[in-house]
Amino acid sequence: MRSAINILLASLAFADMLLAVLNMPFALITIITTRWIFGDIFCRVSAMFFWLFVIEGVAILLIISIDRFLIIVQRQDKLTPCRAKILIVISWAASFVVAFPLSVGNPNLQIPSRAPQCVFGYSTSPGYQAYVIIILLISFFIPFLVMLYSFMGILNTVRHNAVRIHSHPDSICLSQASKLGLMSLQRPFQMNIDMSFKTRAFTTILILFLVFIVCWAPFTTYSLIATFSSHFYYKHNFFEISTWLLWLCYLKSALNPLIYYWRIKKFHDACLDLMPKYFKFLPQLPGHTRRRIRPSAIYVCGEHRSVV
Repeated sequence: MRSAINILLASLAFADMLLAVLNMPFALITIITTRWIFGDIFCRVSAMFFWLFVIEGVAILLIISIDRFLIIVQRQDKLTPCRAKILIVISWAASFVVAFPLSVGNPNLQIPSRAPQCVFGYSTSPGYQAYVIIILLISFFIPFLVMLYSFMGILNTVRHNAVRIHSHPDSICLSQASKLGLMSLQRPFQMNIDMSFKTRAFTTILILFLVFIVCWAPFTTYSLIATFSSHFYYKHNFFEISTWLLWLCYLKSALNPLIYYWRIKKFHDACLDLMPKYFKFLPQLPGHTRRRIRPSAIYVCGEHRSVV
């Protein structure tokens, strides 16, 4: 699992895991006890962690979406594992810069007794309102627009490719030509295989994008309105609704690993191999055939070449 896309997905899963470990338990305790019992300083720190992991997860999903757009629409596969690691480091640093002011009380978050964690509330301070707008633009609205444009372009390209293949069935002969050893046709066939694989991987990214929209659109919209409307913020059921919306956000972090397990075979196989190791009561499953695959490698079999 050392390809660029798998490295990015691993970083996304890591951000989701940290959010679940460092934020969800304290929010759950607060819901049970109906008040925040961990103090003002930890409330600010937990808010910083919350937005740090959220922004990082969105940034990784944005990078993956742009990468799929460049590959499928522009036919430019430039994201190497090394570049993916550099982008991950930059995204973590940028996320930390955006979220860090929350930990030092600038802006000063509110700690209502009924809220599951520090929240953005109503304020007339221009600096406070500006920060809320910036963090919501970075964590949701701008990535949403960029990813929506990318996916619309990808879907349009896939649709046109499907129509072209349907109209020119002779292109199917490429696979047969490869088997017959026509070396001049080998390279286009290799490209077609690679593009087909990357198009299938796009479906997984699209599912992650849809889950992101469903889980985050209500919370960001709710937070934005609360910052500018005192009537909305002081409604008697505001915190009850915001609590449900917050847990809808946490649901995204819980669903993402299930999507990886369902859609990514290597992730699925890795889980099947690791579960008996860490959970001794589970039976050892039959071993999987393991081999390292380089998508660009061409293996020679007799007089013919085959692309793996």
